[in-house]
Amino acid sequence: MNYDWDWNAVRDSLPLLWEGFRTTLLATVLGTLVAAVLGLAVAVAGRAPTRLVTVPVKAVMEFVRSTPLLVQLVAAYAVFHTVDPLTIGIAVLGVHYAAYLSEVYRAGIDAVPKGQWEACRALSMSPRRTWQAVILPQAVRKVLPALGNYAISMFKETPFLAVITVTEMVAEAREYGAYHFAYVETFTLAGLIFLLASYPTSLAMRKLEKRLGH
Repeated sequence: MNYDWDWNAVRDSLPLLWEGFRTTLLATVLGTLVAAVLGLAVAVAGRAPTRLVTVPVKAVMEFVRSTPLLVQLVAAYAVFHTVDPLTIGIAVLGVHYAAYLSEVYRAGIDAVPKGQWEACRALSMSPRRTWQAVILPQAVRKVLPALGNYAISMFKETPFLAVITVTEMVAEAREYGAYHFAYVETFTLAGLIFLLASYPTSLAMRKLEKRLGH
């Protein structure tokens, strides 16, 4: 069966997909910022001296890691239905990936040599100063490639936001394709945009990982 490719559909849908891409990019950037900050906070809280802090934090993060992103989006949208859907989507993406990034941060913190901690104690540095000036700069440097890879994963999962009525790029492609009977063109174009945006970033993360590994 032959299919007649419609270049007019590509031309006409591109501005709409671009608008959707801007929403996709916004959700990715803000979601990554939320995940990076919250994940770090969770990793540090997980090393608190009291179980009153560590046990609830670990339980919540384990729950988030054990449930699908799609379910979390729908549940959050049902509970916070008066909040802007994009805001809900960014928050859920951030919390979802923070659960994974907290483990990445934890590994980075554990990779800091024990001698660094002992040196800080010998110099009578406060815990806050130890974290800010010695531990975190080394830990974050070690986990930067992983943070980038999770950002790429979040970018590719933004189409899930359509289930809470966020009109991101794939939703735009679906709507245009349904109205003009041009699914092949619009979804192909959306896929190419995802590829052009994520593949160079993936290569950059690999290069950064090799550079930091030396």
